[in-house]
Amino acid sequence: MSEQFLPLSRPAINEQDIEAVVDVLRSGWITTGAKCAELEALIMQQTGAQQAVCLSSATAGMHLVLLALGIGPGDEVITPSMTWVSTINMITLVGAKPVFVDVDIDSLMTSAEQIEAAITNKTKLIIPVHYAGAPLDLAPIYALSEQYNIPVVEDAAHALGAYYHGKPIGATGHCIFSLHAIKNITSAEGGVFTTNDAALADRIRVLKFHGLAVDAFDRETKGRLPQAEVVEPGFKYNLPDISAALAIGQLKRIGSITQQRELLALHYLSLLANVNGVTPLSLPTTEHQHCWHLMIVRIDPVNCGLTRDQLISELKKQQIGAGIHFKACHSHKYYKEQFADEAELFAERLKNTDFNNTQICSLPLFPDMTVQDVERVVTAISKIVEQHQ
Repeated sequence: MSEQFLPLSRPAINEQDIEAVVDVLRSGWITTGAKCAELEALIMQQTGAQQAVCLSSATAGMHLVLLALGIGPGDEVITPSMTWVSTINMITLVGAKPVFVDVDIDSLMTSAEQIEAAITNKTKLIIPVHYAGAPLDLAPIYALSEQYNIPVVEDAAHALGAYYHGKPIGATGHCIFSLHAIKNITSAEGGVFTTNDAALADRIRVLKFHGLAVDAFDRETKGRLPQAEVVEPGFKYNLPDISAALAIGQLKRIGSITQQRELLALHYLSLLANVNGVTPLSLPTTEHQHCWHLMIVRIDPVNCGLTRDQLISELKKQQIGAGIHFKACHSHKYYKEQFADEAELFAERLKNTDFNNTQICSLPLFPDMTVQDVERVVTAISKIVEQHQ
């Protein structure tokens, strides 16, 4: 009998989490309400942020913060191309121009030096990306922000539970976290915007729910206030209590979830050190705590004898899932066409991104895995590489 399929990811949901969702279903109130408020309070406790707004997705958060900051036609937003394309889509959809910056060849995170070189008088926002669960070096980026008076919104989709210089990601500035199904903490679909700017948080709250001056849930009436007024056109980006309830229990045990992910990740690093041509991402040199969202390796086709895509295909035959995080945004069909006149510039400016674009591969990593599962993955990779060398 063949071994059971080992997926790339599986959420850390236990029976108590399931019961919490059932309780919401039985409560008579299943949309945005008390559970969302509880989740926001827990997020503030975890991150140290003074404000938190639950949303239907991190993408929704990106859309709303761009609007709330007044980003639009003629503006430029600096961000890495090595990121999930939703950020670039949102920048484009509000009429602004994404300006791609390169990343470190080994950590896949950008730097203040890369960002500063891309700043023009049209730059209105910087969106750096915490990658794979590691925090990027924030201090120099915030120094740039102050020097040039350009706001920063941290893409922290991978970084809930990570720390930089002893402080949790989210403690400083504006952050967007993802609660998507594969994230360390999940609400199935969802996201959270955090900030220390109360006025900005209030604007996000208005925009997330039709532009009404109040949320759908009023803690006294347990329902929508009948006199609620639209103060500006808004969206339907609120998170339902069903989803919030799913995430609350996980967030309360985020420490143990992170600890288990770290145990597995360190075992990966130890075993992969003996596999020629398969190189994990480098760790930050700054003081940090990794939350190990992803286990990403780079597949060198010269030393491995096969490409990244071939390895993924071979692993699938071994009942092992693998993925790609991410296909660089400037290499997607739409953006290749939109920025065709900048292709030569990209080839010069995004060398490290392009180098990694066809080589990075995400391996299975989730708390319910065992060290034996890690050994199974690395053994399979070793045999596949040996067969192709």
